[in-house]
Amino acid sequence: MLSGELATLLSGRYITIEMLPLSFKEYCVAQSGNGKNLRENFNDYLRFGSFPYVSRLERKDAAVAPFIDGIYNTILVKDVAKREGITDIPLLESIIRFVASSIGSPISIKKISDTINSSGRRISVNTVDNYLKALTDSYIFYKVDRYDIKGRQFLKTLGKYYIVDTGIRNMLLSSAESDIGHLIENVVFLELQRRGYKVNIGKFQENEVDFIASDMDGRTYYQVSASVLDAGTLARELAPLKKIADNYPKLILTLDEIGAGSNYEGIRQENLLNWLISE
Repeated sequence: MLSGELATLLSGRYITIEMLPLSFKEYCVAQSGNGKNLRENFNDYLRFGSFPYVSRLERKDAAVAPFIDGIYNTILVKDVAKREGITDIPLLESIIRFVASSIGSPISIKKISDTINSSGRRISVNTVDNYLKALTDSYIFYKVDRYDIKGRQFLKTLGKYYIVDTGIRNMLLSSAESDIGHLIENVVFLELQRRGYKVNIGKFQENEVDFIASDMDGRTYYQVSASVLDAGTLARELAPLKKIADNYPKLILTLDEIGAGSNYEGIRQENLLNWLISE
């Protein structure tokens, strides 16, 4: 059932409970006894995805691809194309691949339309918008809006999209496109969703904060980077957080092996894997 159908079929009050694939902590529990360390399990988690059945498969290289392909095609054909009356499946797949290759990057509906039109296909901005809505309603992608921290307002343009499972993205794209930075950013977004936060992209003047995670107790700012061992990279990741004058927590999540209590003027750095299994 697509998310947009709930209000139509249910009357009165109801609560929507969204189910995501396994968290990394749950994945590690399922993989207990496999002889792999935390980083090796995380590499598999990124590569093969986190659907519960995938975590139980042996010889993953041979077994995972047909399983993920089956899930993808079932959702694409039955949940999206059939319900929305979409007959041009190749065009829909072009949009899916474009968005999958752009996770973690600001994109606009017009940019998608222009890119597809430049390849010889014709598609309007309105059609792209309808297709994207169908894809988010089916929970293949999640759209995250930008929030102007200084101006205290939500922005209507250049949001980001994240995919429900990195295994699906890796199936759709060549390995050269599956960069670690955007993959771990996708993992952090999904984990914040699991933990019950409302998630936005932060904008502060010309700088960007990867995530603002808000709940009834306040907010936390997150930057996500594969590594900040390079001084220039560290300075770039710290810059927007240092400009924010409020006292909410500010974290940098990386794959770097770091000592406890790494702190930069009140901005904490944490190892991503330890953060993922901390709750």
